[in-house]
Amino acid sequence: MITFQFLDWLWIVLFVALMIFFGVYFYRMGKRSQSDFFLAGRGLPWWLPASSVYATHTATDTPIWVAGVVYKYGFAGLWYAFFSAWCAISAFVSTRIFRRSLAYSQAEWQGLRFGGLGAELLRGWLAGWQVFMNMFILGWVGIAMGKLCQMIFGWEIWIGLFVFTTLGAIYVLSSGYWGVVMADFQQGVIALLIIVIVSIWGVVAAGGPDEIISKLGSYNSSVEWEIPNDWQDQQAIIRVSDVETGKPIAQNSESFAIASRISQDAQSRLESRATTLIKSKETNTGEILFPTNVNELQAGEKYTIVWAVDDSYKRLNVDASVDGGTSWSRVASHHFNGQSWRLNFFSFTGMFEGQFPVAWFITMMIIALIGGFGMGTSIDWYPEAQRIQSAKTVKDASYAIWAGSALVLIRNSIWAAAIIGFFVLYPGIAKSGEYEMAWYRIGFEYLPVGLVGFLFAGILAIHLSTVSTHLNLGAMYATRDFYHHYVNPKATEAMLVKVGRISTFVLLLGSFVFGIIIGEEITAWLIFALWIMAAGVWLPNILQVIWWRFNSWGYLSAWMANLGLSWLVVWILPRFGVIPALPDYLQFWILIVLNAIIYLPVTFMSEPEDMDHLVAYYVMSRPIGFWGPVRKEAERQGLISST
Repeated sequence: MITFQFLDWLWIVLFVALMIFFGVYFYRMGKRSQSDFFLAGRGLPWWLPASSVYATHTATDTPIWVAGVVYKYGFAGLWYAFFSAWCAISAFVSTRIFRRSLAYSQAEWQGLRFGGLGAELLRGWLAGWQVFMNMFILGWVGIAMGKLCQMIFGWEIWIGLFVFTTLGAIYVLSSGYWGVVMADFQQGVIALLIIVIVSIWGVVAAGGPDEIISKLGSYNSSVEWEIPNDWQDQQAIIRVSDVETGKPIAQNSESFAIASRISQDAQSRLESRATTLIKSKETNTGEILFPTNVNELQAGEKYTIVWAVDDSYKRLNVDASVDGGTSWSRVASHHFNGQSWRLNFFSFTGMFEGQFPVAWFITMMIIALIGGFGMGTSIDWYPEAQRIQSAKTVKDASYAIWAGSALVLIRNSIWAAAIIGFFVLYPGIAKSGEYEMAWYRIGFEYLPVGLVGFLFAGILAIHLSTVSTHLNLGAMYATRDFYHHYVNPKATEAMLVKVGRISTFVLLLGSFVFGIIIGEEITAWLIFALWIMAAGVWLPNILQVIWWRFNSWGYLSAWMANLGLSWLVVWILPRFGVIPALPDYLQFWILIVLNAIIYLPVTFMSEPEDMDHLVAYYVMSRPIGFWGPVRKEAERQGLISST
């Protein structure tokens, strides 16, 4: 638990008072119309939606996720967060196309791009999907806040989820998007300031840049190992071998025990021992330092294997055996020797081998860069779409998305430096639930009195900016794309604002349910939701922007197939042993291919969209890509110039 002093509480009270002020001050503007409640009247200069893009994508779960991948993979783990680079491409392609359409949401845009029954089904589907997804996102952001409050105050995890998500709902319910975007601006400033302060403190606590580099060069090698559940009550040994020659270069001389259960105190001592051994550079190489015959480990738990071998060996395979070395089970493939590799942004373990292959990197680059030509290629597109439409002009929308994404990439780099510093201080933590809290631990363990309260105020800013965005965004889909379009097309502006507030409250309740379901598995859920779950519709999301022949039935079939296939490939089939557990990048490509087998035949077997409808869309949005027949028809009708 963390003890707050008077100055710490003062920062927190001032921040909460500021949030209440925004709710009251913008109440009148938010209730004027649905355009004000959901888009701030479409009149914002670029820097306001840009700050909102940055603030929205700086949530309480974000440093947890960044810490998870950087602690495990070093600076190369930042490529996991590079998916936001799609914004740099989108800013000058799909952002402009979408802003010209004047659609409130991506669901409404489907009715402009496609026509007939297929478009209606798509709009209803995307409206429902986004209500669900915003509840889901609010749940994982909220449970991250609950996890943090458990560390700070000792609360049950659900208390932080309920209290601080509800706080964000207060000013969203009163002022809508006006309150969201204006609060995001000041929250973004506070968040960036505290991120810089804490990260610098973390680097200094580890000894500064030179000391970090020196220590990483002197530390012993290590790798995470999760012991299989069925290895209980066995005697095991570890072997480290050279990748190139296959020669064993370190191996336990005596076996160590694996029990069905050990005490929590014993578990803590083992973790502390691994950390100490990583820091203590051994002069005698060729040894497995942990675990050894004096250690007893628990089946089903994660540990850090530590070894000391000659620096001339670069890539190593790590194996474990419970039959005296007759057969071996692979722990890590093509793993780097030492710890200096953590400073290398390109520390890949081979083309396809190991935990961090080049094939994964290529996949991420394709997702990030080509994805910018589509709409919806990342779940981040949907909140960005709201900011695009709130911008005053097409040019303002482009600048907003570009600047906001640039800030996100800079922020990730600042965080990463602090996480590397944390590794130097606490190497060898095996449990992801512990090292994911690295950045927060730096702040609360090393900042002086007064700044701790400012840190928590910054955390509130980080949390509330994301909560407010997704409450308002989900309510927009529920109000405009479901209630107004399907239930009550003649609803007054006052009624739509009222329904928007009711929808906000419903999303708040739903987020509590999802937060409790997600629990503590934040990183696993994030990776699944960020790109694996969207893999099957990644290419269709691009095709709908660049290819005139892609129709509503092809797109709808892609969505339906993706929902089932993503769960099958990622969770269900591996769980029952039908297929092996696959790396995430392979899951992505498998889902791309499987989905294409379904939606491409559906597209070609169904009729193209009505040509007059496509011409109207083309003239309005001026899309890029393969629109030759539509452009020729627009020229023939005299709607655009042939030059």
